[in-house]
Amino acid sequence: MIKILAASLAAASLFAQGPQPKSQKELDAINAMFQAPDNDARIKTGTELITKFADTQFKPLALYIITSAHFDKKDYTNSVIQGERCAEADPKSAFASHCKIMIATSLVSVTKEFDFDKEEKLGRADKLAKEAIEGVKAAAKFNPNLTDEQWEGAKKSYIGEAHLAMGMAATVRKNWNDAIANFKAATENDPGNHGSFIRLAAAMMSANKLDDAIAALDKVIAMPGVDAQIVAIAKSEKEKAVKAKGAK
Repeated sequence: MIKILAASLAAASLFAQGPQPKSQKELDAINAMFQAPDNDARIKTGTELITKFADTQFKPLALYIITSAHFDKKDYTNSVIQGERCAEADPKSAFASHCKIMIATSLVSVTKEFDFDKEEKLGRADKLAKEAIEGVKAAAKFNPNLTDEQWEGAKKSYIGEAHLAMGMAATVRKNWNDAIANFKAATENDPGNHGSFIRLAAAMMSANKLDDAIAALDKVIAMPGVDAQIVAIAKSEKEKAVKAKGAK
């Protein structure tokens, strides 16, 4: 899923007041990228665009699409590499901030408790996530046709993702209070990311805050439109919390 593009009213509307293709061939390459049916095709067409048209004004967007595709594939090594290129291409843009969030999440996802460079990776992830929050707050609309309400909603979603990354980093450190605080912020800013509620409840259980964990799980179970797999996980975790509470 590519959230910034999904939040757009239509990809073609980016041409209205934004960057412009310099030739029909460049336009064809841009359209091929927009119309790519899957992550592998997005990586291929995005790479072809910035390779064949080195001066394209769509380079930041192409790098964003490439980064997102690698991230969706859980190819965290390449999502970090391409995310760094994206963040450098247009540092003040929403694209750059969201790429920093993907880098942060990727770093945390491959970091284990006893890695010798654990704190180096987690520290970098925290730094990037915090930078991204400030960057998102200050970023201009990537699509001028977005309403203010749509843009504020998109920004809150990205901020929620940044807090999720920091909560994941705190979980690796077993700093449960920090994890709980960040997962709470993630659920408040991006309540549609139902997995954040599961992570919040898990941190609460680890901190022996069982009533709070049960309440968080009940909330996600009762939400309309939640994926069946998420509901199943929430119910399973609730059973564990109830059992642990009864054993006290």
